[in-house]
Amino acid sequence: MKTEKEKMLAGEAYLATDPQLTADRRQAKKACQLINQGDYDDEAGRNAQLAALINFQGSFYVEPPLYVDYGYNILVGDNFYANHGLTILDGARVVMGKNVFIAPNVVISTAGHPLDKVRRAAGEEFVKPITLGDDVWLGAHVTLCPGVTIGNNVVVGAGSVVVHDLPDNSVCVGTPARPVKSLA
Repeated sequence: MKTEKEKMLAGEAYLATDPQLTADRRQAKKACQLINQGDYDDEAGRNAQLAALINFQGSFYVEPPLYVDYGYNILVGDNFYANHGLTILDGARVVMGKNVFIAPNVVISTAGHPLDKVRRAAGEEFVKPITLGDDVWLGAHVTLCPGVTIGNNVVVGAGSVVVHDLPDNSVCVGTPARPVKSLA
């Protein structure tokens, strides 16, 4: 029989209230709290805490506050920048390419709940991975929903909600976000 964590990592329905998952989230939230409340001038200390939480593959700069569910499901490429208020609900993998820039108050959510009210009330949850290609810029207050892939060289305009994959070399805006301009 699979544990709830194994179900989550396999992309199956799971119970987020599971003690192991609750402990994992608690550990990540404590790490975020230390990062967010730390000495702003201690960039080296903050970066060490961030690198212990998230798998960065190169240079990065993250403006606090930052919020994640687990941290261990996040993989970030070289030359990453996130402005204030980034929230990543990473029950599934979140993979970001190189040269990804994130404006303030962006939400990247791999997690969702069933439409069925009985399953939802019972605490069931699902996750779907999110992927961002290279050279992506997410504007302020963008929301990425479970399961989306954003191609290479994509700009997502402020306030957009991404519910479908977005193609390479495009400017995308709206709710739901859609391509409005080619960057090729």
